[in-house]
Amino acid sequence: MPIYEYHCKTCNKDFECLVFGKEEPECPTCNNKNVERILSSCGFVSKGKGGETTRTSSSSCGSCSSGSCGSCGH
Repeated sequence: MPIYEYHCKTCNKDFECLVFGKEEPECPTCNNKNVERILSSCGFVSKGKGGETTRTSSSSCGSCSSGSCGSCGH
């Protein structure tokens, strides 16, 4: 069950929601279903040689090499 990020078009709040099947998310602030799924950045942990841990995150868009969309404006 994936966790998605949403934006409420009614109260203008962003929130995360665990979605089961074809369930429609509801804003936890105003209980409205007038929401849209937004693109979120991802991050993951990988194990390199010798067991060292590397944390990696990437921009949601492919237009730059920034670590987050907040720093490039996209």
